[in-house]
Amino acid sequence: EVQLQASGGGLVQAGGSLRLSCAASGFPFDASAIGWFRQAPGKEREGVACITPSGDRRYYRESVKGRFTISSDNANDMIYLQMNDLKPEDTAVYYCAAERTLSPYNCIKMARVRGPEGGADFGSWGQGTLVTVSS
Repeated sequence: EVQLQASGGGLVQAGGSLRLSCAASGFPFDASAIGWFRQAPGKEREGVACITPSGDRRYYRESVKGRFTISSDNANDMIYLQMNDLKPEDTAVYYCAAERTLSPYNCIKMARVRGPEGGADFGSWGQGTLVTVSS
């Protein structure tokens, strides 16, 4: 059974940093695409960052490039999202998601397709963690 548990959210001032963690189990990291998504109040879910099954390519939505970094610790089954220079528009519930695949397609789609469709090919989702950025 695939399990994903996100944590690390909280309240931070604009310009601050947070690191989100996702504890994962039940699937092989080296044969899965793993992504972070978010949903702001009143808005659709959107992709934020994704790491390919090979672990050597990362994709980001344009608005977080240079500020967010996705990483994985395969030995400990953890995925992280380091968020720096946070802005009020980053306020959202953040989710980690995974899909067993050997292709980078899920990540490429996450980065290129707007809205929920960008994450439609991810079959396993964790509960979210709330990030609130105050101005």
